[in-house]
Amino acid sequence: MITFIIALAVLVIGFFTYGLLTEKVFGPDDRTTPAVAMGDGVDFVPIKTWKALLIQLLNIAGTGPIFGALMGACFGPVVFLWIVFGSILGGAVHDYMCGMISERHNGASIAELSGIYLGKPALYIMRVFSILLLLLTGTVFVTSPAALISSLTPEGLGNTFWIIVILIYYVLATLLPIDKIIGKLYPIFGVILIIMAVSIAGGMIFLPQYTIPELTLANLNPEGLPIWPFMFITVACGAISGFHATQSPMMAKCITGEKEGRKVFYGAMMIESVIALIWAAAGVAFYGSTQVLQEALTASGQSGVVYEISETMLGNVGGVLAIVGVVVCPITSGDTAFRSARLILAEWTKLDQKKIGYRLLITIPLLGVSAVLTQLDFNVLWRYFSWSNQTLAMIALWVATSYLLKSNKNRLTSLLTALPAAFMTAVSVTYILVAQEGFKLSTSIGYPVGITAAAISFAVYVFITAKKGSRAV
Repeated sequence: MITFIIALAVLVIGFFTYGLLTEKVFGPDDRTTPAVAMGDGVDFVPIKTWKALLIQLLNIAGTGPIFGALMGACFGPVVFLWIVFGSILGGAVHDYMCGMISERHNGASIAELSGIYLGKPALYIMRVFSILLLLLTGTVFVTSPAALISSLTPEGLGNTFWIIVILIYYVLATLLPIDKIIGKLYPIFGVILIIMAVSIAGGMIFLPQYTIPELTLANLNPEGLPIWPFMFITVACGAISGFHATQSPMMAKCITGEKEGRKVFYGAMMIESVIALIWAAAGVAFYGSTQVLQEALTASGQSGVVYEISETMLGNVGGVLAIVGVVVCPITSGDTAFRSARLILAEWTKLDQKKIGYRLLITIPLLGVSAVLTQLDFNVLWRYFSWSNQTLAMIALWVATSYLLKSNKNRLTSLLTALPAAFMTAVSVTYILVAQEGFKLSTSIGYPVGITAAAISFAVYVFITAKKGSRAV
């Protein structure tokens, strides 16, 4: 319990300290934002800060901070450290920089920003890579809510029926102006997500039958998966997630002042981390051990575990909250995944998104590909999503590092993003080398190669930094 309380406190302190440092390094000013200067009534729409915060939270959260945290809890309380410090030093910095750099470039996507700051090859690679990630994300967030809804409805309304219903909703949410469905419903759903997490935290703290384990660095994973790099891939949302780099540009098109960025981008990530921390603690506190938690995840799936925890702790109200949470949360990230993909393709094709015909021309094929992908195994999709997600986070952090180096900043301030970028390089490279869905190499090969990749990338950064130091930027 003490570890859990301290972790919560550190997250709050992190927002008011490291968040302020991150803001100071970026240097927001009073310039006119794209929402005001480029308002088009579709994607560039001024939105109040509190609404933008809740929309950003729903955009980035999905079931990631719930499902990923529960799977990460199978490693034991060591996951608390990754959620807390991964978020403060990496994830929230990543989200803030992606959002604010996008805002400085008229709401440009992470793909366009990669081209600006890492070169033309990066632009084309990131266009394809980010669209692929968004398709995987949207598909993952079709199948999981459809499976739960179909289990709660008559047999005639099966999984395929609900997949079609959700995809139809995605068409509407992707096409309509952002202040219609997203702007009106997301703040409500954001509050529900927070209430759900706070209620679970209250159940763990005040109900005597639950004991939150104290911190141990031991690996308690019952399947024998090593903490490095698997835990750092499993828990993405809640610690650091490249998917957020595709979502922050949407709110970059809607914030009405640069100084609101810390609340919207850094703040939403901190809230998501609190949610992840609560669910990671709840997983082990409720089932009593990582072994039993793993068995429950295998038998009932993530949705079933969330429902069981919520209903047992909170009764019928908890059951309703769980259903709303595991249905609404993924859907509200899935629709913005497709919306982001539409915007990236619009940048690529130069099709004017004021015209609904051009929006349809991009949206329908995207949803069609996703419909095909829903036929694949969910667990396989999730694993590939997880790796590509963290790889995108790595690239986004290097983009932010390049931005800081090119913006006449004190060169040392670029360490704010360079250090987590190098760390995520090691995570991403090591995972794809040793994982079953990767090259299946032994850790004796994967570990040194992953660390070497991080060292080389950081050495290149140091070389570029020193070179820039020898002349004016």
